[in-house]
Amino acid sequence: MLDIKWIRENPEALDQGLNSRGVEAVAGNIVALDERRRTALQALQDMQSRRNTVSRQIGRAMADKDQARADALKSEVADLKNRMSALEEESRAADTALSDLLSTLPNLPLADIPVGQDEADNREERMVGARPGWNHAAREHYQIGEALGLMDFDSAAKIAGARFTVLKGPLARLERALGQFMLDMHTGEHGYTEVSPPLLVRDETVFGTGQLPKFSEDLFQTTDGRWLIPTAEAPLANLVRETIVDGESLPLRFCALTPCFRSEAGSAGRDTRGMLRQHQFMKCELVSVTDAETSLEELERMTADAEMILKRLGLHYRVVTLCTGDMGFSARKTYDIEVWLPGQATYREISSCSVCGDFQARRMNARYRDKADRALRFVHTLNGSGVAVGRALIAILENYLNEDGSVSLPDVLVPYMGGLTRIERAA
Repeated sequence: MLDIKWIRENPEALDQGLNSRGVEAVAGNIVALDERRRTALQALQDMQSRRNTVSRQIGRAMADKDQARADALKSEVADLKNRMSALEEESRAADTALSDLLSTLPNLPLADIPVGQDEADNREERMVGARPGWNHAAREHYQIGEALGLMDFDSAAKIAGARFTVLKGPLARLERALGQFMLDMHTGEHGYTEVSPPLLVRDETVFGTGQLPKFSEDLFQTTDGRWLIPTAEAPLANLVRETIVDGESLPLRFCALTPCFRSEAGSAGRDTRGMLRQHQFMKCELVSVTDAETSLEELERMTADAEMILKRLGLHYRVVTLCTGDMGFSARKTYDIEVWLPGQATYREISSCSVCGDFQARRMNARYRDKADRALRFVHTLNGSGVAVGRALIAILENYLNEDGSVSLPDVLVPYMGGLTRIERAA
């Protein structure tokens, strides 16, 4: 959530930032609601002060046996009480309207973010590695998986409907191996603390990370009102909700390997074949909690941690900075890591690493005590995929495909696969 004090002082900058994200100007409405709320609160304070003064005067009038004056003062108190009740209602209404409006506004982009509407306007930062050098025909992951007899979409559809997949045998183990490899890398080499979080969370949790109230249609809700997590970012970031963290302990770095659940409400007709866009998928999530001074440095670090996964897997990828129109709701800056998929002959996102500033912290009331001056400030939060397990599996199938239809495995995964070096068609 954006800082109302900053908005009050910088209304033009707010509208400019929102406009760059394709959101209409609202600074005038916000300032008007804020002024209405503050005016009501000031009037309430003035009336409360006057009521306290009159109440003392009533006591003196009664002591002086001046009944007429006491009655007049009592009448004034009664009138003040009625007016205060109306002002309290006015203040609550303005505060609710202001909070509701602020809760729907996205974070504002940093100054170095390219202005644009969609992925076509993203800025490429670097390419790493090389595309496969083999000469045989490329195939898409679902063609490879089905030919191996280890990827079953028909059974998944019978069990759960569209956008689900059944993996069998070595492919099921590959999914598990990838997740374990990522966890071991991030905890053993990159300094993250592994967390096993709840997969069902409350309204406050997904509000804190920005999925509510605007994006409820993208989530799955249970019959008791909880939400299935769209990513482990939600429970991990909320580990510091409504807390004051000692600045000496920052940064905090968490990672979790969890199933994730998304309704994909806005993706009708997109990636309907295969397992690129699923209702249920595995992801290794990274979350960092930092102070205000080091959050941008942490973004570079987190992105490098996610990149290292792809480097160890021997996958070619590129890193792009998302433009203003393509960034997520809570982000100030996002790097997308896009892996090369030979079957599609294109790059596809496999990780997004974002810095959110204090945007989520204000929604979660998560603060830290600065180690320099001991002042209370909102923490800065970051999140990133480290990486999406299913998309890593897709990338391995397409990039390590052999001419005979088998799939070789990256060396780093062989220990996790029980010594298996190649996946071949099921007997």
